[in-house]
Amino acid sequence: MPTITRLTPRAYPGRVDALAEVLADAVAHGASVGFRAPFGPGDAAAWWRTREAAVRDGALHVWLAEDNGAVIGTVSLALEPKPNGRHRAEVLKLMVHSRERGRGLGRALLATAEAAAAGAGASLLLLDTATGSPAERLYETAGWTRYGIVPEYATDPAGTLEDCSFFFKRLRP
Repeated sequence: MPTITRLTPRAYPGRVDALAEVLADAVAHGASVGFRAPFGPGDAAAWWRTREAAVRDGALHVWLAEDNGAVIGTVSLALEPKPNGRHRAEVLKLMVHSRERGRGLGRALLATAEAAAAGAGASLLLLDTATGSPAERLYETAGWTRYGIVPEYATDPAGTLEDCSFFFKRLRP
């Protein structure tokens, strides 16, 4: 089974290229994670570098899943900084490398983020995903509740508009 490790602020910069490989692979395989093709590892690394300050200040937690030294997945958790929303957090960028899908790693990464959120005192989690995507099924079977679908919310990597499903999950901190 792969190991899942939270990146410390010190370790984060040294793992940006590994995170970039997973992100670029996700986009290349059609995942609607916020980017349009063409989008390669260099683009992905540049984006991950923009997240470094949030990791450093504790607003963003990032985990890597590794198997035999290869990074095969990631998930992030954004904690809400506003005083009236500190009870909630958002799961972001849950991605499993295309060659590793179907082995339960997405579910393990999701559970890791959920446990960390509860440990940080969050009682409400939020996330969104492309409607009809494999991720949508994962969230439904992991006890998340879809609270709405927004038509033509974002484009996939090829530029086609897609609907987006929004989910929440209540936790016990």
